[in-house]
Amino acid sequence: MPLIRLETTEAFSEEQASSLCEKLSRIAAEATGKPEQYVEAIVQRPAAAVRFSGSAGPAAFVEVRSVGGLTPKVNREIAERVCALLAESGIAGERVYLNFTDVPASHWGFDGSTFG
Repeated sequence: MPLIRLETTEAFSEEQASSLCEKLSRIAAEATGKPEQYVEAIVQRPAAAVRFSGSAGPAAFVEVRSVGGLTPKVNREIAERVCALLAESGIAGERVYLNFTDVPASHWGFDGSTFG
């Protein structure tokens, strides 16, 4: 049930986006302790015009949602690992915002039902 979505200004190739998606999925699964078969990872590129800290340039927004599994410690781990991954891809950590949302099970649907 974890969702990790990356929106970025960078026009990564299909191969690069696929690799990022795979790595983000693994990060979300490992950090939350949820099986990767329940993780959805999305890479949206390039995002519409973005200004970060008043300037244009490489930037990203990462949204993480999950039914349970998100704690301050887990969120810090995800933030560290995602920012390190994005830095390898040319997006400095100081140009990345992350948002974490713990979703009630009754508010998360799958296969015609909800988790709660």
